Amino acid sequence: MMILIQPFKDFKPENVKVVTEEIKKVYPNVKVLDAIALPANAYYKKRNRYRADSIIKFLDQRTKEGFVTIGLTSKDISVTKGKVKDFGIMGLGYRPGKACVASKFRLSKENQDEQFFKIAIHELGHTQGLKHCPEKMCFMRDAEGKNPTNEETDFCNKCKTFLINKNWKFSSI
Repeated sequence: MMILIQPFKDFKPENVKVVTEEIKKVYPNVKVLDAIALPANAYYKKRNRYRADSIIKFLDQRTKEGFVTIGLTSKDISVTKGKVKDFGIMGLGYRPGKACVASKFRLSKENQDEQFFKIAIHELGHTQGLKHCPEKMCFMRDAEGKNPTNEETDFCNKCKTFLINKNWKFSSI
């Protein structure tokens, strides 16, 4: 499998470089694509944000077998969650799937690059088949409507083992 990093035009090239280098540490088979516009049909005018499910559908259609695409944006993204039609989120990935999206919009100003990497790696974990994890330090924990990324330190051993079986590389386990 190869991870395709698809920046959208609103996402700064220096931020693409940072997240790409971090992803390569755990999954070296990565290719960065040229920046493209966010899909117009994903825009939700009422809330001035983009529907994450529509972005994923757009990316999924462009992703061939054997590849996973992660879209990177700084725009606000949302999804329907329960009875809330337009719930703001940091990222979305289907499990399993071949596309996901991560957004910088809801991150704190301090250590934003580190937080964004954790969102990106979490969504990529979903594409590989990982569920949310009950371990509070694990990258796969459920955000539960908050931003707990500062508490996350790594994948737990169970999630790491799952990813190792998918050819992810880790220096320790």
